[in-house]
Amino acid sequence: MASRSRSTELGEKPISKLLLQQAVPASIGILVMSLNMIVDTIFVGRWIGPLAISAITVVVPVTFFIGAIGLAVGIGGSSVLSRALGAGDNEKALRVFGNQTTITFFTSGILAILGLVFQYQLIDFFGADDSFRDLALVYYRIVLYGIVMLAMCMMGNNVIRAEGKPKFAMYAMMLPAIGNIFMDWVLIRVLDMGMAGAAWATFLSYALCFIFISWFFIVKSELRLKVESFFLKRKIVNEINALSFVTLARQGTIAVLTVLLNNVLIRYGDSLDIAVYGIISRMLMFALFPVIGVNQGFLPIAGYNFGAQKYARVRESINTSIKASGVIAIVIFAIIMIFPTQIVSIFISNSESLDPATLANNREILERTPSALRWVFAATPVIVVQLIGASYFQAIGKAIPALLLSLTKQGFFLIPLLLILPPFIGVFGVWIAFPIADVLSTILTGYFLNRAVVRDLNPHIAE
Repeated sequence: MASRSRSTELGEKPISKLLLQQAVPASIGILVMSLNMIVDTIFVGRWIGPLAISAITVVVPVTFFIGAIGLAVGIGGSSVLSRALGAGDNEKALRVFGNQTTITFFTSGILAILGLVFQYQLIDFFGADDSFRDLALVYYRIVLYGIVMLAMCMMGNNVIRAEGKPKFAMYAMMLPAIGNIFMDWVLIRVLDMGMAGAAWATFLSYALCFIFISWFFIVKSELRLKVESFFLKRKIVNEINALSFVTLARQGTIAVLTVLLNNVLIRYGDSLDIAVYGIISRMLMFALFPVIGVNQGFLPIAGYNFGAQKYARVRESINTSIKASGVIAIVIFAIIMIFPTQIVSIFISNSESLDPATLANNREILERTPSALRWVFAATPVIVVQLIGASYFQAIGKAIPALLLSLTKQGFFLIPLLLILPPFIGVFGVWIAFPIADVLSTILTGYFLNRAVVRDLNPHIAE
C-alpha cells in the first residue's frame, strides 16, 4: 500500500470539513444516479406508456436484491476495512477487500442464474398482471444479464469511499447514470426499441460502471490486491458477513416490501396504482439524495475514528451528521408539500397525439399521485435520526443492533401496517403507512442511539 495519507485524514481533519468532503461527492453521485432513475422513468412513461412504469416497478425487487448483494458486502466489509485502516492493519484491509470481491461475484452470479431460470414464476410473484406482464419480462431478462456487474460496482463503490477517495466513488456513480440517460434517448427515442431499448440502456450503464471501477482498483487504489487476497478466510468472511447481513437484511426487506406493495396495490387498486408507486419510489431516492449522501459520508468517518479510539470525534460526527441532514430534510419536505402536482406532471405526457387509452391513464395518474406523494413524505424531517442511528451501530461493528434498527421502518412497522390498513381503507392505507412507520422507527432508533452514546462514548471522552 503506497500511501495512507488519504485514509488517515479521517482521524485528523475537523469533522464538519470531513463530512462535507465525504458527503458532497456521495450526494452528487447519488443525485446523478437517482436522476438517471428519474429520467429513465420519464422517458419510459412518456415514450412507451404508463404501463411500462408498472413493468419496471415489478422488476425492481429482484434486480434490487441481487444488486444489494454487492451493496451489503461493500458496506459491511468496508466497515471492517475502515477500522483496519484506522488501526494500521494494512494486511487485514487487503484481505477484507479481496474476500469482498470473491463473495460478491459468486453470490450475485448464482442468484442471477436462478433469477433467469425462474423468471416466469418470479414476475407473477412480484405482482405483474396481464396488462403489462410481457413488458416486464422483456425488461427483466435483459437487465438480469448484467446484474453481476451492478453488484460488483455497488461493492467496489463502498470500498473506494472507505479508502478515503469519495470523488472517485462519485465518478463511479455518475458515469453510468449519464451513460444510461444518453442510451435511453438513443435506444428508445431514436431507434424506437421500446422496452428492450430501456433494458439494454440499463445493461450498458452497468457495464460502464464496472469498467470504471476495475480501472480504479488497477490504477488508482492504495489497495494493491494479491492473488491470495481473493482466497476466502473464515474469520474474515464471518466478520464481513456479520455486518453485511445488516445491509442485506435491510435491502432484502425493501425487496419484500416492494413485492408486498405491488400485490396490495393490485388487490385493492389496479395497475395504475403500481405506476403511482413507481413514480413515488423514484422520488424517494431522488429527493432524499443529500440526506443519503450525509449518511454515506458519516459511515467511514465514524468507523475510522472508532477504530482509532477517538471517541469524542465519533460523538461529534453523530451530532454533526444529524444536524446537517435534518436541515436538508426540512427543505425537501417543504418542496414536496408545495409542488406535488408539478413534480408528478414531469413523468407523464398529456399530448393529444396519444391514443385515448394512454391519455386517460396519464390523466388518472396525475389525479392520484400528488396526494399519495404528500403522505409518503409527510414525516421526512424526522427520518434522519433513524438513518444516522442505524448507521452508527454498523460503522462501529455492532451487527445485531445495526440489523434490528435497520429493519425497524420497513420490517417491524411498514410491512405490518400494509397488511393491517388496506383491508379497511383501501389504497389510502398504503400511503399513510409510510409516515406512521417513519415516526415509530425514529422514536425507537433515537432511544437506542442516545443510550449507546451515553453508555459507550461519553465515559471514554470523560477520561
